[in-house]
Amino acid sequence: MSAKKSSAKKMKKNGAELLVDCLNEEKVKYIFGIPGAVIMPILDVLADGGGPEFILCRHEQNAAFMAQCWGRLTETPGVVLVTDGPGATNIVTGAATATADRDPLVAITGQVPRAHRIKRSHQNIDTKQLFAPVTKWSAAISDADGIPEAVSNAFRTALLPHEGATHLSIPVDVLQQETQSLPIAHPEKIQMNVSHPDTLQRAADMVDNSKYPVVLLGLGATKKDTTPAVRAFLEKFQVPVVGTFEAAGAVSRKLVHTFIGRVGLKTEEPGDIALKQADVIITIGFDPIEYDPSYWERKKGVRIIHIDEIPASLDQGYQPAIEIVGDVARNLDALCELIQERKLSKIDLIQNAQESLLGEQKKAASRSGSPVHPARFIHDLRKVLGDDATVISDVGSHQMWLARHFFSYEPRTLLFSMGFQTMGVALPWAMATTLARPNTPVVSISGDGSFLMSAMELENAVRHKMHFVHFVWRDGSYNLVQIQQMAAYGRAFAVRFGNPDIVAFAKSFGAAGLRISKSDDIIPTIRKALRMDGPVIVDVPVDYRQNIAFFDPSALFV
Repeated sequence: MSAKKSSAKKMKKNGAELLVDCLNEEKVKYIFGIPGAVIMPILDVLADGGGPEFILCRHEQNAAFMAQCWGRLTETPGVVLVTDGPGATNIVTGAATATADRDPLVAITGQVPRAHRIKRSHQNIDTKQLFAPVTKWSAAISDADGIPEAVSNAFRTALLPHEGATHLSIPVDVLQQETQSLPIAHPEKIQMNVSHPDTLQRAADMVDNSKYPVVLLGLGATKKDTTPAVRAFLEKFQVPVVGTFEAAGAVSRKLVHTFIGRVGLKTEEPGDIALKQADVIITIGFDPIEYDPSYWERKKGVRIIHIDEIPASLDQGYQPAIEIVGDVARNLDALCELIQERKLSKIDLIQNAQESLLGEQKKAASRSGSPVHPARFIHDLRKVLGDDATVISDVGSHQMWLARHFFSYEPRTLLFSMGFQTMGVALPWAMATTLARPNTPVVSISGDGSFLMSAMELENAVRHKMHFVHFVWRDGSYNLVQIQQMAAYGRAFAVRFGNPDIVAFAKSFGAAGLRISKSDDIIPTIRKALRMDGPVIVDVPVDYRQNIAFFDPSALFV
């Protein structure tokens, strides 16, 4: 055999080996997933080492949630790998959640051999079409030589604004097919432009001439390259600032005197009132999926300045007068150079809002007894945790209490699912956070309605020695649905359920289980849990009698 032929033979790999090489080129550190027959060639390559670490999960949906959270925290796509049939269908919710929440994720699903695609066969489903409505891009790979292009474009598309999920379907025979293709080099990050000088000057003039401007921060304000520019802008232009749930942490402790709370709650919050009174609204990194502009009910003549990576999505409630599109940080820096400095003057709305919140927090600190009042728990949690801790909320009534009362001061340290509002995300997100942010405190909170939706993943957390503290607010109901039913119909239906002994449940997995029996136990239990090893589950009987305040603010702290 000639040296040339020998060299060519050595270069040959199968599709699975090439796929892993491509993932290495994209600097993928973890793959979250569950094994299956049609992805065994990939797992066999991973078994030899030299590729990403495979995190074996207990349910495909949780694997997708973990990959989503990795994407949000690292701003690089998380990867989920599952088999065909139910493996693929089980991650649809995770992919949809990532896309709606604007988190980069690449979902890879195995597929039956190509020859079986045109006939009725075991676990055969058109996954390209299945994922198309819930991802930014869904593709089926038909030849091993096409793997590099597919992988490169999947990662690139997931990261393009607005970020979201992409999907690749790979037949098992493609994974076994020989190929001499090579990975495509990981591209440099695209540098977005600064908006036109005339646009920036018009925006500066509008800002300087405004009588009651308000800044609305969205998820895009919390990106690692954007938050410093947001803070510099707010330092020079000190006006009332409100934020969506997912903008949490963009406002620093130094600037908290300008912050009047979050919008997206059911009640008319100070932030909602500010938006209604404003003559100019400056939105930074705002996506209408976070907070529907139709809720604003703005006064006639209000003008909107839209600052984001992409143009606005227009509707009846959101029609910007000026759009500053491109690199948000660079555009804010440029705008900052043009605007006049403005110090926050005494504004009754801000003063009243902050006095109201401080008053509520003071009352919360004095709440005692059992069950635990939600505001007392949040007050004590904030007192114990440092600003480097990550706090993760599931979806439910507890989410509303956290959004109102838990202030965070570093970007993406208070996590919500607002785009899709998916129940069950908190525990898998906490697990992913321990990998993305090792050696920092991780706390997650779910209701008892969402806890058991992903609680099987405790075994995974124990196996990987992941340390986080997960609180289960227990009231035996889907409470947020219940209070909406009561508000709309005067009665509730199909919202009550039973619970296991949550402490015993946690211990059965090898995790630690604790219980808070009364309010005075909150701080000692949190401190104890944070000092323990591995996952800690804490049962919290919660008093939800004042949840009607989400719809009737006068009921708060009566």
